[in-house]
Amino acid sequence: MLIPYTKLSEKALKAIIEEYITREGTEYGVKEYTFEQKIEQIRQQLLQGEIKINFDTETETCNLFPIK
Repeated sequence: MLIPYTKLSEKALKAIIEEYITREGTEYGVKEYTFEQKIEQIRQQLLQGEIKINFDTETETCNLFPIK
């Protein structure tokens, strides 16, 4: 089920983004980013419609995925 980020409280949105960032694993990019920079990058991708939030009712987890 798609969840519009605009329907979430700021606290809930930040928690989803933080949880996603902490499970993404090893970085493979050339540049290192701070945790706060990563949060802002995800926020910008949500604002621009590049990624969406999906809630899986079976596992009761959220995931972020790119829109192609």
